[in-house]
Amino acid sequence: MRLVLRMKLLQGKRLLALGASVWLTGCASIGPPMPPSLELPRAPSDLRAIRKGDKVTLTWTIPARTTNRRSVRYLGKTRICRSLDPTLVKCGEPVGEVPPPLDFAGKKDTGEQKLGASYTDTLPLELQRRSLFGSATYAVEVLNRDGRGAGWSNQVHVPLAESLPPPTDFSARVTAQGVVLTWTGALLSLPIPSPIRQDYRVYRRSEGSQQEILVGEREAGIEKNQALTDQNLEWEKTYYYHADTVTVVAQPGKPEVRVEGDDTSEVKVFADDVFPPAVPSGLQAVFSGPGQQPFIDLIWAPVADTDLEGYNVYRHTEGIAPVKLNSEPTKVPAFRDAQVVAGETYSYSVSAIDQRGNESARSEEASESVP
Repeated sequence: MRLVLRMKLLQGKRLLALGASVWLTGCASIGPPMPPSLELPRAPSDLRAIRKGDKVTLTWTIPARTTNRRSVRYLGKTRICRSLDPTLVKCGEPVGEVPPPLDFAGKKDTGEQKLGASYTDTLPLELQRRSLFGSATYAVEVLNRDGRGAGWSNQVHVPLAESLPPPTDFSARVTAQGVVLTWTGALLSLPIPSPIRQDYRVYRRSEGSQQEILVGEREAGIEKNQALTDQNLEWEKTYYYHADTVTVVAQPGKPEVRVEGDDTSEVKVFADDVFPPAVPSGLQAVFSGPGQQPFIDLIWAPVADTDLEGYNVYRHTEGIAPVKLNSEPTKVPAFRDAQVVAGETYSYSVSAIDQRGNESARSEEASESVP
């Protein structure tokens, strides 16, 4: 009996020792306490830059995660840096700062569409004139609320070549040939040959659309008063036109550098076709009759207007007003008049008519007698 009791006590001590060992092992797995997060937002990697005139617009995505993969809870300002060096090493004095968006506070990173930010920098004129082939390097740094950041974003480069101001007195006028666009440009004195080419460009968009179509280009600096005609349009529609400039810098063995200038104000035009087609010419009248019913054949030179609907034919005798012979426009430049009588002289003229009912003046007359 005593032996059994002693064995039970020994077994209990072993279980107690085993439990203590497991407890001590569990305590060792906790380890030392982790340091607090520095809340450093990740550096943006999608910085983009677009130059228009002397303005450079930078856009990027606001980071939603910190460097230790936590959600950004508190965001500080973003510093904007510009350098003339090919690679930005240090910023020095930032060219600008962007405050955090008001709707960012408490925003969770749920994988939904990210928040974007932007900044517009103005290039000083002396900086543009400093180097024809140079460029500016931009980067941004997003800071936490304590003013600390994880480093610069990706770096982007913008050409520094001076852009040409937009033309003045830009206007549009509707004519039978299309919309005539005119402007006053700048007279330039560039060396020949020159690594620079500067052009004026004219764009058109339809009412209700933001899609812009290039109408044409004219080289700047040659003539002060310039013009071009937009013939590729649809009548009875409203259009908006504007012009801008482009400076092209060419270096041997390197891709062209293009700098867009500022836009003119838009000009609104309603392309109302109130213009008649060209007047037909070369009208001839020839009588045919012996051995058959008499008639007079008319032929003339065709009119080349693209919106031509057809022709109207007029006839009169001496002292009588002209009468139109056809009820519908004649599609071809020819007509046969079978309503003639012997002993009469007939005088004919023709006009052209377009698809909107605009009718030209009548041609010169051609006369023929019926024996």
